[in-house]
Amino acid sequence: MSYKTLEINEKYDGQVVEVILNDAPANILTAAMMAEIRAFLKEDKDCHNRKLIIFTGAGDHFCFGASVEEHTKDQVNDMLPGFHLMIGDILAHPVPTLARVSGFCLGGGFELALACGLIFAEARSKYAVPEIQLGVFPPVAAALLPFLSNGVTATHMLLSGAKLSAQDMLNCGLVNEIAQGTELNQCVESYIEKNILPHSASSLRFANRAVRMSLNTIYRQHICDLERLYLDELMKSQDANEGIESFLAKRPPIWKNI
Repeated sequence: MSYKTLEINEKYDGQVVEVILNDAPANILTAAMMAEIRAFLKEDKDCHNRKLIIFTGAGDHFCFGASVEEHTKDQVNDMLPGFHLMIGDILAHPVPTLARVSGFCLGGGFELALACGLIFAEARSKYAVPEIQLGVFPPVAAALLPFLSNGVTATHMLLSGAKLSAQDMLNCGLVNEIAQGTELNQCVESYIEKNILPHSASSLRFANRAVRMSLNTIYRQHICDLERLYLDELMKSQDANEGIESFLAKRPPIWKNI
């Protein structure tokens, strides 16, 4: 299958595959890119020798997030459920997943990285869910962050929209390893060669399903309610629509607090 928004690179005789978000510099997660990620994951389930899927971004950055244009009230009812299905597909995929992150990892891009089982970070990379600055919130991060890190980190990130460093991410248990610049690729390769390739692809799938069972249960329990809170309540508020519209118009928002 050919892809317009992704670059797919197989490594180690097909035991490892890189899924590159291929729309530099920002690698925005559009509805089209989400659909292609879902299509790849569905097709890849038949690759029985696959031991690891790596998600990364083309160029200097991992991903700036989902398309703000697709967050407007006339598109968000289609976009948001599709995004949540894509995250669910990553979480439930039997093959282990790893996010290799450099540069900015923001919004939906950060949520995609959270959905991966492993995160390897370039030392200067930055992480945030800045949705509050647009008057909205990130449902996937709201579901996963308290479970994967802690409630304090989740609350700070969702309420402030602040950018955290790779070291911050390591300190709260969200990142496995940090490497400087070009050393990140070698760090990932060394981990793969030592910890992934020696094992059975079949056994890795069973182990991955086992270790992610609780996370999948939490996601399924909460994402529908979070989606309804977003679509049925938040998007009926004046400020949520003002935040999106002001961003697209490149002007400061005028909050009415309603």
